[in-house]
Formats: sequence, structure tokens, C-alpha cells
Amino acid sequence: MEEVNGGLIKLICCVKKSDWGRIGQESTVARLYYRNTGINIDQNQPYAEFWMGTHESGPSYVGDTENLTLKEWIERNPSVLGETVLNKWGTDFPFLFKELKVIVRTTPEIVEVVGNSKAEQVLILNDDEGKEEIRLLLQSVFTDIMTVCKDVTAEVLAKLISRLNFEGQARHLTEKEQLILQLEKQYPADVGVLAAYLLNYVKLNPGEALYLGSNEPHAYLYGESVECMANSDNVIRAGLTPKQRDVKILCSMLTYKQGFPDILKGTVVNPYTKRYLPPFDEFEVDRCILPQNSTTVFASIPGPSIFLVVEGEGTMTTSSNKVVAEGDVLFASANTSITVATMSGLHLCRAGVSSRLFELHK
Repeated sequence: MEEVNGGLIKLICCVKKSDWGRIGQESTVARLYYRNTGINIDQNQPYAEFWMGTHESGPSYVGDTENLTLKEWIERNPSVLGETVLNKWGTDFPFLFKELKVIVRTTPEIVEVVGNSKAEQVLILNDDEGKEEIRLLLQSVFTDIMTVCKDVTAEVLAKLISRLNFEGQARHLTEKEQLILQLEKQYPADVGVLAAYLLNYVKLNPGEALYLGSNEPHAYLYGESVECMANSDNVIRAGLTPKQRDVKILCSMLTYKQGFPDILKGTVVNPYTKRYLPPFDEFEVDRCILPQNSTTVFASIPGPSIFLVVEGEGTMTTSSNKVVAEGDVLFASANTSITVATMSGLHLCRAGVSSRLFELHK
């Protein structure tokens, strides 16, 4: 085990390879994994997620060992989590760090699946009507689409793609329609292409974030991002994937909320750091971009954090200097003040327990 500066532990982390990941060196995930572990990148494999934390499906290890996981180390040293976190979650680490508006009126093919009467009902729904009525109708429409037989799905999608290609010659297709064409090329005859019509299409600019509550459907389409989630990997799949699907459970568990998700711009913590604070106790995320010859401080907090060096190099200091560089991941114990400095420039992210939780326990 390598202990860094008496409050920081360097972590060796794991990678997840999924079909939707980027291939080889094209993937930021792969580059971070290589810098973190020294394991060569397979240029023919898709690298999807770089996991940092205690989840049993992809645990991090302390120091340069492969026989002591972060979870095991925390169980031996529970005080590193701080009293508030211990009282709420025990030694279970509370987070895993990673990298419905209906619009069926322009989609006659979907009407073939859900029926014209349901489509007409969807069109007249508005926010003034009962939430339960809206929820039940959306659940019915979504379930009809997701459970239709494969032959009908293939036939409806063929009509949809033919219509969009034809109309694209006479008018500019909407972003959602262009997305549908792209998804169908990647996942031909997949019911998830139709389901996309019932989801928001969200594009995030650099420095923006969004949060999803539990039981809200989503699919990552493209781009690189940092992700943080409650310490669970209970994924229920139903479309846009070659993996095993469980449509029945998915349709029964979703929230069926309407509306566009909140886009978080981040709250300024200091000139170099923004904080993204979703309405959950389990986590918050800081993004810190230090220019050349600059220094900042991550103040002592009553809970643990995980730092990921995304790019550049510098030093992280508690009682002595430690050089850090791209791909380094560090666990910070509760009540540890950390000074970060760089001469060449440094980009890092921090995930920690929500600061709101500690405000409540003052």
C-alpha cells in the first residue's frame, strides 16, 4: 500500500469494455486507464468506462498492490470516512465515480404501434392536467412500444427511416429526426430507436452537467464525460444494446416524468473550480482547471473524496509534496486539506459526499 502525504491514498482502478465505448487510443478512458495502471491499450477493443471506487464489479485497489481493495482498506480504517458518513452509510462507500417530453405527433409509424386514440390523448396532455393521468398514459405508450413483437418493430422502423430519408430531400430534418437515422444505422431494427422519440435529446457543452434520479431512462450517445452515481450498478437494459434486456421490469419501474432535465452550469467555488451539486446526499462533483503557475486549495471537509487527474501534471500537498499526472486517482480521507499547484497546467475532478449533508449536521 502506498500512502501519499498522510491523507491521500493512490488508487489503481479498473476499466469497463463495452460495445458503445471508443476504440483503443481514441478513448480518453483507455488513455487514463493506461496512465493509471501501465497496462497496454488494446487498439481493437472498445473502452467505455473508467471506474473509481469500491463497487464489487469494478473495485479500486490501494497503492500498487492487487490484493487489497479500497473497500477492504476502508473497513480496516473506517475513520477515513468521517463520523457523518459512517453514521449514515457505515463503511459502504456512498458513490461510484466514472467518466420525458412526448413528440409522437410527427411520427405516424409510432401511431401504428400505440394506436391513434392514445396518440391523440398524448397530444392534448398539458402540465395543468393530473400528474397521475399523464404518468399512466406515458407508461401505456412506452410499454406498447417496448413490448411490440420484433417483426412489427422492424416493419415500423423501415417505414420511419424511408419516410425520413424522403422528407430529408425536401426539408431540413430536426435534430431528433437526424438522431433517429443515426441510431437506426448503428442498431438496425432495434426498438430503442422508436423509444428515443419519448426521451429528451440533450446536448451538453463543456462545463455543463445534468443529473438523473433513480428509475429514469437514459442512453449515452457520444462524447466524453465524467460521471458520478450512487454506489450501485443495477442497470436494466431494454434497447440500443446487444446485451440481455429486461423490458418487463423496465416498463414497470420507470417514473414517466415529463419535462426537460435541469442543466447544471456549476457553482463557482474559487477562480479555478466549479461545483456540480445534484439534489442527492451521496455525492457532488468539482471540476478544477488550473492554468500555468497557479495554486488552489481544496478545504478540509468532514467526508471522503476521490480525485482524478484528467490532464496535465502538478503537485497535491497535505504535509509534503507529491507529483501527480494524468491518470492518477487519489482517495482523500475526511478532514484533509489539500493544496494543488502546477507549473504547466492541470485539469482534475473531485467527487465527494454532498456538502449539503454536512451543513445539516452542523
